[in-house]
Amino acid sequence: MNGEKFASVWDAIENTPAEAENMKLRSSLMMALEQHIKAQGWTQKEAGERLGVTQPRVSDLMRGKIGLFGIDTLINMATAAGICAAQSNRAATTRQARAGMTVTVQEPSMASQCHTGGTV
Repeated sequence: MNGEKFASVWDAIENTPAEAENMKLRSSLMMALEQHIKAQGWTQKEAGERLGVTQPRVSDLMRGKIGLFGIDTLINMATAAGICAAQSNRAATTRQARAGMTVTVQEPSMASQCHTGGTV
């Protein structure tokens, strides 16, 4: 080992900075969706109905199958759940924020503000 240090595991294992950023965003969205589903007490079937996907897709999400999800799909699912993804350039205190992305859960009635407020 050469002792090289990385800001995140994605920086270490991906070939380019763009690929690392893509994985950081996808993992942040997946973690936020998983936490939201658990917090709501939804079954996988209920979550699928609410998020516009099938139960097997929710199962893949809950098992962390990141390679099966693109950013577009995750954004669509997050929007359906009332989750707002916002880019952050502030000093970070969480792993997600250090990765440059914070994902916040807002009430479904507030989710439209993500799009009008310029935070997505």
